[in-house]
Amino acid sequence: MPDLLPPLAALPHSLGPYITLVLVGFGVGILGHLTKIRWLVGVGIALIVVGALLLPFAAGIPSGEKSPPAEESFGTELEE
Repeated sequence: MPDLLPPLAALPHSLGPYITLVLVGFGVGILGHLTKIRWLVGVGIALIVVGALLLPFAAGIPSGEKSPPAEESFGTELEE
């Protein structure tokens, strides 16, 4: 399976650009609905989808690191 992380390293790691992209997509979509221009609505939907798909990568959700066991993540130890 190819490694997808090197191309994603070029993307910004802050959430601001992706949230802005989604909000611009909503604005373009609303403008398209108000002016009844179907391709503009499609562009708005495409911007929302692209922003929503890239947002988890910026948040670091699909990282290759394994999460610690439950005992370590909560800072408690199991007593036996």
